[in-house]
Amino acid sequence: MDREILRELIFVGSSQDELREMPQPVRRRIGFALKQAQMGEKHPHAKVLQGFGGAGVLEVVEDYHTDTFRAVYTVRFETAIYVLHAFKKKSKRGDETPRKEMELVKSRLKRAEEIERERWQNWKG
Repeated sequence: MDREILRELIFVGSSQDELREMPQPVRRRIGFALKQAQMGEKHPHAKVLQGFGGAGVLEVVEDYHTDTFRAVYTVRFETAIYVLHAFKKKSKRGDETPRKEMELVKSRLKRAEEIERERWQNWKG
């Protein structure tokens, strides 16, 4: 993809505030991963988030000191990357994303779909 053409970055719900609350080194690494997604590339730390029917929803996991931070975004739409959620993983058991966080991602993905429909309706006139 031409580096001059970036997909728009849209934050759903409070995801931008959630990201801003993370430590600066984590924000930098996640920001870089999002920039790569805007350019049509995939960051090495980005992986498909299971439970969303394919490779359209990704998660970036960053460890910082003793904490683990995650940012979830979707690349399902042609003109935009939607940041769905950013959070500090509280559970120390396993790599699995907690159910509460998954439910929030699902609801924000639905909202992203609504936003995308509205954008296309406005574009068509």
